[in-house]
Amino acid sequence: MKVIAGNSNRPLAEAISAALNVPLTKANIRRFSDMEVFVEILENVRGEDVFVVQSTSHPANDNLMELLVTIDALKRGSARRITAVIPYFGYARQDRKTGPRTPISAKLVANLITTAGADRVLTMDLHAGQIQGFFDIPLDNLMAAPEFVKDIKRTTPDGDQLMIVSPDVGGVVRARALAKRLDADLAIIDKRRERAGVSEVMNIIGDVSNRRCILVDDIVDSGGTLCNAAVALMDAGAKSVSAYVTHGVLSGGAVARVAASPLQELVTTDSIQATEAVRVSRNVRQMTISQLMAEAITRISEERSVSSLFD
Repeated sequence: MKVIAGNSNRPLAEAISAALNVPLTKANIRRFSDMEVFVEILENVRGEDVFVVQSTSHPANDNLMELLVTIDALKRGSARRITAVIPYFGYARQDRKTGPRTPISAKLVANLITTAGADRVLTMDLHAGQIQGFFDIPLDNLMAAPEFVKDIKRTTPDGDQLMIVSPDVGGVVRARALAKRLDADLAIIDKRRERAGVSEVMNIIGDVSNRRCILVDDIVDSGGTLCNAAVALMDAGAKSVSAYVTHGVLSGGAVARVAASPLQELVTTDSIQATEAVRVSRNVRQMTISQLMAEAITRISEERSVSSLFD
């Protein structure tokens, strides 16, 4: 197999490469003076099973274009099979029409990746499950939940009563699955969003008094939802509040917002490369998914089951 790293998250690609014990394929991925993407694969890939590791995080459009051009370069280099490894799938929040004359951009991106020449996709915790159906090629959607469970068990003091909390009604299925793995209770926050990027906590469904509450979500962007939820939970008598979120977008002043909130800790995966603000933050921590990604890549390459990873 061959593993190629894009520029969106080089540290994760290097960690996956180390876990696989497969060196990264040499490639020249750069920009022309007008910021056009140029890709040159510097090793023979004819007949190879190639995995391109590239999150479509900020800057989303540049990283997406880099992925597409890399796939095209591999296709024209006669790679036998090309798998787009996209730890964070950008545009996933645009998975439906939210009003008249609005796009379904997640479907458009799926079409672009397929047309570029990808044979399959490997990603993690898609924002909406139906996005799998947007692709006409096989897609494996990994879950961060098993990694979160290990970390929660390791860091939870003996005697603490856990309460898994969904920050909104839409995330109940995800939170319930984690609660089941931990044999913990479930609470739900009823949230009313007045406009994009601004959320208002309305009500907590469930008794969280004297519980160690853990908020679970797939994406944290501005951090407003999590911070408001943490305030509401502490006001309701929670012993402490932490959050486990797969993709730490953390745009704008999100890290400062989290630092000023009652959140004891925000744990994200390294599906998106940490910014300097994240690296120096006192209560934001990244955990790696490189081993999980490497195991899934190995199974795909050897034509073995990926879903059995989560049984």
